[in-house]
Amino acid sequence: MGGGFGPQVMRTLRRDESVMKQRLRPGTVRRIAAYAAPHRRQITFFLLLVVLGAVIVVANPLLMKAIIDDGILPKRPTVVVGLAVAIAALALLDAGLTLAQRWFSARIGEGLIYDLRTEVFDHVQRMPVAFFMRAQTGALVSRLNTDVIGAQRALTSTLSSVVSNVISLVLVLGAMIALSWQVTLVALVLLPIFVVPAKWVGRRMSALTREQMRLDAEMSSVMTERFNVAGAMVAKLYGRPEEETEHFGSRAARVRDVGIVTSMYGTVFRVALGLVAALATALVYGIGGVLATEGVFELGTLVALTALLMRLYGPLTSLSNVHVDVMTALVSFDRVFEVLDLKPMVAERPGARPVPDGPVTIEFDDVGFRYPAAEEVSLASLESVARQDTGPSHPVLKGVSFTAAPGRLVALVGPSGAGKTTIASLVSRLYDADTGAVRVNGLDVREARHASLRDTIGVVMQDPHLFHDTIGANLRYARPEADEEEIWAALRAARIADVVEALPERLDTVVGDRGYRLSGGEKQRLALARLLLKAPRVVVLDEATAHLDSESEAAVQQALKTALAGRTSLVIAHRLSTIREADEILVVQDGRIAERGRHEELLARGGLYAELYRTQFSSTDSPAA
Repeated sequence: MGGGFGPQVMRTLRRDESVMKQRLRPGTVRRIAAYAAPHRRQITFFLLLVVLGAVIVVANPLLMKAIIDDGILPKRPTVVVGLAVAIAALALLDAGLTLAQRWFSARIGEGLIYDLRTEVFDHVQRMPVAFFMRAQTGALVSRLNTDVIGAQRALTSTLSSVVSNVISLVLVLGAMIALSWQVTLVALVLLPIFVVPAKWVGRRMSALTREQMRLDAEMSSVMTERFNVAGAMVAKLYGRPEEETEHFGSRAARVRDVGIVTSMYGTVFRVALGLVAALATALVYGIGGVLATEGVFELGTLVALTALLMRLYGPLTSLSNVHVDVMTALVSFDRVFEVLDLKPMVAERPGARPVPDGPVTIEFDDVGFRYPAAEEVSLASLESVARQDTGPSHPVLKGVSFTAAPGRLVALVGPSGAGKTTIASLVSRLYDADTGAVRVNGLDVREARHASLRDTIGVVMQDPHLFHDTIGANLRYARPEADEEEIWAALRAARIADVVEALPERLDTVVGDRGYRLSGGEKQRLALARLLLKAPRVVVLDEATAHLDSESEAAVQQALKTALAGRTSLVIAHRLSTIREADEILVVQDGRIAERGRHEELLARGGLYAELYRTQFSSTDSPAA
């Protein structure tokens, strides 16, 4: 324990001093104390063990002094044996304290990591979709990993290092002064020769470490982009393998070169400090030896002073950079708090109520909406590029009003960017309307419980997402308690059961990253099976057949008939042929309902719908076929 210039000193030298320039928000330290409060008893025991360890650092050299001066030189073997047993007992105690310190450190640190990670994960899950559209996934993961671990070090490594080094330094200096103030003064005169190179190397190593982290991040980014399914597919179709390898190799070479320089700086630093320590030891032996021969103090005192000298420089070097250690830990906490303090725009209100039972009516009452600005939903530090869209966004919906009666199918059609998907997003409360109200069975969705709204509404997107898991696990995500018979019933209703039965592992088949092991039509039908297993009272389909071939579309259309039967449905359609039988068609243009009616009525009017229909079927002989 303690002593010398070990890994703790090297970690200190690698700390980035740029953190000193960052401004902490008010109350950060008080919030850290609140997180430490549940562990205060363990922290107290931990610090007591650290103090005992620091005491042992000084006790050993003093015992060495006694064994020489009081045992060996006077030729008193019983004293020698007794003190040797005491040294052995201290060694055993030291080992036990080290294990106990490690146990308490792990308990405190891992407990804090668990608390912070689960709180951040839960908080991020509650953020609106707009947050995920802006935030970089890697930056979010970094907050859950790098910053959380950095925060944990504030209560373990940094705290124990500061306490241990301060106590060791005070005890070592006190013992050395008590033994010989002259030798102590010589040791302190040599201190700048030890500390100044450490400060210089520390600045250089922190810059190298910062560069190494940047290069590692760039290299990881390249690997992430190339190794996910979509990136690998593009690379296969358009990439040039030799150039890709050369590009990656150049980045890896820079990482290698920086690593070599960093390693050499560390080695030179350790050799130089070892040399300085050796010179200091020689000087102490020289001056102390002269004083010992002149009878100023005894031989044991000289040995003890030399041993204490080796325990003096390490703590001094660490404490010279302690402000960087502390600020690094505080900044990590602050970055975690930054995420926790970002309030979700779409939150469940106090006193929220469940959606009323029975067949569902969806009502839009003069709804206006604009997408939130960046500062309303995200953090600049979580976005991979500098923000350009800092001003308020333009209105997307303007006075939209319509009603979807129970069991009726309402279709939304119109040009791209007209606001169709936005309307669908407001039903499931991915966003909240700025003006007007969206009601489900007469209840404003802003007053509804989130769980009740999720149970009531089922959504199938244009590109449904499947987790990298089995087919069974992906389906049970909609209803975890579903048994195998219910799952197969949903698969049959979605016209996908025969495909799953033909797979070697059937429900245990892993679908791959984002479901890429399945075709587009199979993914859509699995998404419909998931929806049918959930059995919602409202179905929202967003371009569910937009990019399917004719055969897949036919299978999905059959599954859709089952999915929509008896349910209130809101369908966004790109292919107008899929919504001819809709009970009402809403034509959306520039955020407003430009036309409404049934298929034949809208064709007869000769307006925007008729124009869209003629444009889409201009290549066919009979548009009505």
